[in-house]
Amino acid sequence: MKKKESVRYFDIEENKDDQPKETNQEVKVYKIKPTARLLKANKFKNNKNSTQKRKPTEKEKKFPGKAPINPAKLENYSRGEGFEGKGVKHPLYALKLKKKENKHKYAQKQASRADILLTEDQGFLEVDEDNRTTGITQKVIVDNVDITAATKAFELNLDFGPYQAKYSRNGRHLLLGSNKGHLAAFDWITKKLHFEINVMESIHDISWLHVETMVAAAQKEWLYIYDNTGTEIHCIKRMDKILRMEFLPYHFLLAAVNEFGFMTWLDISIGEIVGHYNNHMGRTPVMTQNPYNATICLGNSRGVVSLWSPNVKKPLAKILCHKTPLTAISVDNRGMYMATSGVDRSLKIWDIRNLDGPLQHYKLRTAPVDLEFSQKEMLAVGLGNIVEVYNNCCSQTAERPYLRHNMGKSMKNFKFCPYEDILGIGTSHGFTSIIVPGSGEPNFDALESNPFQTKKQRKEAEVKALLEKIPAELITLNPNEIMEIDVPSAKDKMEAKKNLLYVKPKKVDFTPRQKKKGKTNIARKKIIKEASRKEFINQVIEAKKILNEPQKENKPKQSFGVLDRFVPQPKSKK
Repeated sequence: MKKKESVRYFDIEENKDDQPKETNQEVKVYKIKPTARLLKANKFKNNKNSTQKRKPTEKEKKFPGKAPINPAKLENYSRGEGFEGKGVKHPLYALKLKKKENKHKYAQKQASRADILLTEDQGFLEVDEDNRTTGITQKVIVDNVDITAATKAFELNLDFGPYQAKYSRNGRHLLLGSNKGHLAAFDWITKKLHFEINVMESIHDISWLHVETMVAAAQKEWLYIYDNTGTEIHCIKRMDKILRMEFLPYHFLLAAVNEFGFMTWLDISIGEIVGHYNNHMGRTPVMTQNPYNATICLGNSRGVVSLWSPNVKKPLAKILCHKTPLTAISVDNRGMYMATSGVDRSLKIWDIRNLDGPLQHYKLRTAPVDLEFSQKEMLAVGLGNIVEVYNNCCSQTAERPYLRHNMGKSMKNFKFCPYEDILGIGTSHGFTSIIVPGSGEPNFDALESNPFQTKKQRKEAEVKALLEKIPAELITLNPNEIMEIDVPSAKDKMEAKKNLLYVKPKKVDFTPRQKKKGKTNIARKKIIKEASRKEFINQVIEAKKILNEPQKENKPKQSFGVLDRFVPQPKSKK
């Protein structure tokens, strides 16, 4: 056989060079279409390779970097003192806290920069030095505002008074209910009526539910729920003789108190009562909610304000506000200040976060009928047939009212309209809407509450609210408590573990004799193990009794000298 000659690469190259090149060989040509992607990639490569710096333009020279932020605006969005880098032992947790603090600072800067997007400003009344704002009447205000704002001041003369009024969360719809059974709901801006019925019995309180298509009315006997056409949907007989109601929108809870002092929380999303008990305070006709932590504030005839939640059958806190019966309570939107009034013609402002105060104490001409805080912390006070509105009366002492309006008729209640400079007053002969410049929030968050929402947006908002519903168990005085560690209970658990007597039972290794008669091996093992377990339990009980017995101090015995032999000695227990 012939051996294959080994071929090297340099021999192949030499051979290739020696061979004559063929001139008639066909050449393949590939046409590449210059797409945008290829051109962009090629441009990026060229820019990456080039080291030339671009010269700044005249505009960039004039305005280098981002615009500076006003320190006053930055302070408005501050979240308090941040992490300083001390007190954390492990460097990993220190790094995490530092990153979190950087995020808070970035959010603060972005929020202050976004102020330019808030196009609306807060309204106000401006007068000369010689005049006062209390001298400006509603007629003067209506004559000097635009046509759209002027149409928001109106009066309804109705025959079934006295009336109560409540606005919806977005401030677009108004609900009226009278003591003689008249119930009506309408869009108060366009004056479009939703429904108007007479329930043929007295209505003690009214409330909107989570959407504008559902209304709750506390009638003479039971609680009724109606839709936006006036059709009765539910009659809840477990909630009877109701005096006052409050709806908690983030928890979907309808809180109510009846004539006998029984408090009830109804979850309207599932139709179940999550809390029902007696507060042992008697008849409590004064009630409001704290929007910050969703607790219910009740006032009784002894001048005591108590805070309640559906989980605890005792008050979370109590404050003795007045020495006389309370007439009205109101809490501001931020949950910082609480205003109370009593029969003694006094008005007091309290710091509800620290249960401290009173911060301010005012003496009025008559006992107030009702109190109400606006979104901009203006306080409306009803004195008989006169409404007075105070501005900045919580943080500092207000010398005189900001606005005064004489109704000429007695009032039942009044409410500030959200996102509008309007105060709606329910009177003995109907309803009156007056303009209070600067009382409402000028800019609204459409994702939170949108006054101009469509039917589709309302349905989507309802689904989203149900998905984000907060459980009733999380209603506490401090809503941030869920993020903290329960330190006292952890300490109690550690002490309980230390107090336990750790004695392991003996392991029984038993090999029974092989017998055909009598019980089986398994039965014998069970009997012996049961006997040893009982013996171990008895030993543990005796040991615990010895540990729990108080130790007797060994006092030195009195010596009688030679006569000690005659002293009786106690018998020792065997």
